[in-house]
Amino acid sequence: MARIIYVEDDALMGDIVKDILTQAGHLIGVIGHGTLAFETVAFKKPELVILDCGVPGMDGVQILEQMRRIPAIYLTPVLMLTARSSRADIERAMAAGANDYLVKPFAPEELVRRVAAMLSENDWRRKKI
Repeated sequence: MARIIYVEDDALMGDIVKDILTQAGHLIGVIGHGTLAFETVAFKKPELVILDCGVPGMDGVQILEQMRRIPAIYLTPVLMLTARSSRADIERAMAAGANDYLVKPFAPEELVRRVAAMLSENDWRRKKI
C-alpha cells in the first residue's frame, strides 16, 4: 500500500482514479488546485504523485518543477496523467523530471501496472542510496 496524491481538477476523473487505485490497495487523496497540491506534497511527502497538466494555480509541470527543487521530495516518483498528448507536452513534462506519462483515456489495468512499476522502482532506488 502506498500513499498517493493525485492532482486533478475534474471531480469525476478524480473519483475514477481514486476508485481504481483504492481497489489496488493504495491510499489516495485527490486535490483540485495546483498550489494547494504542491504545498500538500511538500508537507505530506507521499510515495507517489500523479499530476494532470491542466489544473488551476500551478499547472502539473510547474508543480513537478518545484518538487524537483526540494531535497525532501525530489526523488518522489511522478506520473503525468493528462489528456495532453502532443510531443511538446510529453517532452516538457519529461524534461521537468516526470518518471512516466500516461494519456487519458487510459485502461484501468494500465494505470495500476504503471503505478506498481513506479513504486517498485522507487523502493529499489531508495534501498540503493
